[in-house]
Amino acid sequence: MRRLLLTAAATTAAALTLAACGTTEPAADKPEEKKASEAITLTDGKGTEVKLDGPATKVVATEWNVVESLLSLGVEPVGVADVKGYKTWDTSVPLKGDPKDIGTRGEPSMDTVASLAPDLIVATTDLPPAAVKQMREVAPVLEVKSADGAGQIDRMLENVDLIAKATGTTDKAETIREDFEAKVAEGKKALADAGMAGKNFAFADGYVTSNQVSIRPYTATSLIGEVNEAIGLKNAWKVKGDEAYGLGATDVEGLTALPKDVQFAYIANDGDKNSTPFTGALTKNSVWTSLPFVEAGDVHRLNDGIWMFGGPGSMEAYIDAVVGALTK
Repeated sequence: MRRLLLTAAATTAAALTLAACGTTEPAADKPEEKKASEAITLTDGKGTEVKLDGPATKVVATEWNVVESLLSLGVEPVGVADVKGYKTWDTSVPLKGDPKDIGTRGEPSMDTVASLAPDLIVATTDLPPAAVKQMREVAPVLEVKSADGAGQIDRMLENVDLIAKATGTTDKAETIREDFEAKVAEGKKALADAGMAGKNFAFADGYVTSNQVSIRPYTATSLIGEVNEAIGLKNAWKVKGDEAYGLGATDVEGLTALPKDVQFAYIANDGDKNSTPFTGALTKNSVWTSLPFVEAGDVHRLNDGIWMFGGPGSMEAYIDAVVGALTK
């Protein structure tokens, strides 16, 4: 009996010793505690609270500007709306992976999105509310504000910051902002050194539909317009743009209202033949060919693949293209 008691006492003492030793080591985090510490709560462009268990890695994007933001942040989306279109119109920040095409930008396929089992869907406020409601049944949806005529550059950078918070890439977002600001300063100096500061400048794109040419001016309240003024150019458009995007509408006769000394620039794409009226249908139009800036050779086609509604990457490419065109 005495031997049994001694053995029990020894066992108890050993257990106490081990327990005491254990208090010197940090306790391992329980899965629940770790998950809670990584949780992210955000307020998106619609004012909706979005909760994530942690930084999103499997991300679906329903619009090209948010695709570009994700890529710039080093996040390869698993699903992208209109992959072919993105690869045609936005080569400034190219897709390197092989994301699943989820359908059109305005009407993504819910079945395809669901099949990807994303942990985040990044959309814009242009997407119909009914589509957003359906997507929320699949995964959290972060809506970024598409455009803001009261401050397009600020909106662009804030959208990048918001997406960065959702994907745990805030350090990269800071670098993106710094690089963009440096590019603006670089472009402004280059134009000033070339004597182009304050010059009248008009940017547009155009389309041919049923043999009719439509021209879309990018006014001072567009993203392109803000970038033009940031690098020291004067926006020459007199037409008014829409409240969100700052885009106007005119025809070839409307171009006669531009100053005679204007530098006119546009972006088209050989992958979309309807987007090239300035080197197509208008070359036989007497109003176009008689415009002073056309006769003077002050019409500049900028590089294909710069998305006019993109993020800092596209706008940096745009600045390089404008500086190259005006200082050559």
